Amino acid sequence: MSIELKTKYGQIDITNEVIAMVAGGAAVDCYGIVGMASKNQIKDGLTEILRKENFSRGVLVRQEEDEMHIDMFIIVSYGTKISEIAHNVQTKVKYTLDQTVGLAVDSVNIYVQGVRVANP
Repeated sequence: MSIELKTKYGQIDITNEVIAMVAGGAAVDCYGIVGMASKNQIKDGLTEILRKENFSRGVLVRQEEDEMHIDMFIIVSYGTKISEIAHNVQTKVKYTLDQTVGLAVDSVNIYVQGVRVANP
């Protein structure tokens, strides 16, 4: 599926994969995030950290009628407050999608798939 925006210059179609890439990029910029995890852990491997070109594998974009919902699967760093990290990711993803795509997101659901301990 895709988002269709009509402007005075014409029509713009934005695919869900592009929305997932923008959301994943915004999430990884937040403090305490080690990376994105795959939404299909059993098939893709346990808590594999996704590279930039695969962010869409860690983000699920759902459209239900006129509402947009985003599910994000993240890995956090050890020693950080998970609830604060999740709140920061939700805020940043909503803001980034609003500013870059002009898309109002109804909910951003965060699923913490793992905690990464830093190597000494």
